Amino acid sequence: MKCDLCNKPAVVHEFQIMDGIKRELHLCQEHAAQQGFADIPSVSMQSVSTKVGVAAVQSPTCGSCGMSFAQIRQAEQLGCPQCFEMFATPVGKLLEQAQHGATHHVGRRPAGSEADLARRHETQRLMRDLEAAVAAEQYERAAEIRDELARMSRDEGE
Repeated sequence: MKCDLCNKPAVVHEFQIMDGIKRELHLCQEHAAQQGFADIPSVSMQSVSTKVGVAAVQSPTCGSCGMSFAQIRQAEQLGCPQCFEMFATPVGKLLEQAQHGATHHVGRRPAGSEADLARRHETQRLMRDLEAAVAAEQYERAAEIRDELARMSRDEGE
């Protein structure tokens, strides 16, 4: 963009809205100083992109797998166990956000009480035992297990 008063590149871009009318003013370094704007240092986009590139290269990486925290965050997966140690603080903050403020994962539990959970596990164990007894042709043992499952089913219905 060029200066409104000469052909030099504009370094100040002022936008004013008065009574619903938008007014734009583009000034070069000299005209900006004459208009009372503070001394504006000129910065080229090349130097900005170079500084950003240097900052990205200097970000810490895991000594074991070489992943940076930005890569971990993007992949939503740690590269190795040492990543957790290297990035403990930022990873901890991510986990807190993901778990709505909780800092430790407690897992999921099926609906119902502890007794319901124990009964379900016992039923599953008896079903495996029943299948094994039938496969081994231990029919008396299979009948005992079947009767135990029937008793548990009756007790559950009461």
